[in-house]
Amino acid sequence: MHVKLNDEVIVISGKDLGKTGRVIKCLPKEHRVTVENINIAKRHMKARRADTQSQIVDKVMPIDVSNVMLICPKCKKPARTAHKVERVQNDEGKLVRQMIRVCKKCGADID
Repeated sequence: MHVKLNDEVIVISGKDLGKTGRVIKCLPKEHRVTVENINIAKRHMKARRADTQSQIVDKVMPIDVSNVMLICPKCKKPARTAHKVERVQNDEGKLVRQMIRVCKKCGADID
């Protein structure tokens, strides 16, 4: 997926078009993400005990990952991402390959 946890994203289609938020949950097997304050649905909660009351609760529902676009932390614009392979040293001093996301607009590293 092109977005990860805690990424800032903008909604590019659907009822919340143009809204921005932070990714709070990723569901890669379902190809969905949950973004705070986006795609809010009302859920009816039944009282489970005699001392509690039934209520209607706002719940954040997942949105398809294709409907969001990552906002570059450097240029602050919605941008597509590319992947770049870099060789970095780990704790043991070995060179290992690491995949890094890169903004296609400004070329800044996102990770």
